[in-house]
Amino acid sequence: QVQLVESGGGLVQAGGSLRLSCAASGLMFGINAMGWYRQAPGKQRELVAVSAFGGFTNYVDSVKGRFTISRDNAKNTVFLQMNSLKPEDTAIYYCVADKELRAVLEGGPDYWGQGTQVTVSS
Repeated sequence: QVQLVESGGGLVQAGGSLRLSCAASGLMFGINAMGWYRQAPGKQRELVAVSAFGGFTNYVDSVKGRFTISRDNAKNTVFLQMNSLKPEDTAIYYCVADKELRAVLEGGPDYWGQGTQVTVSS
């Protein structure tokens, strides 16, 4: 099994930056896709960013140009650099992982982190 441990969430003013980290441990064999979901109260959970085999990355339109997903493969760690934060970015952010990119894209990854709160004040 895979365990995902997140860090880096917190409070930030609009226009500021945060860097989320997700350290994966356990049986990482076959894990080809990792990413970040977020969910705000009363809103549907959405995929924010994903990183997969071959350097593939993708982002939800609302964060393109502001967020960057990156990896440290040796440490099985995925990062989400969030710049120019907006109040609309306020949500619980979840690190996810799966052997299939498709599962992450379609909302059903096998592994989820505990979630970390990101709050952006206006």
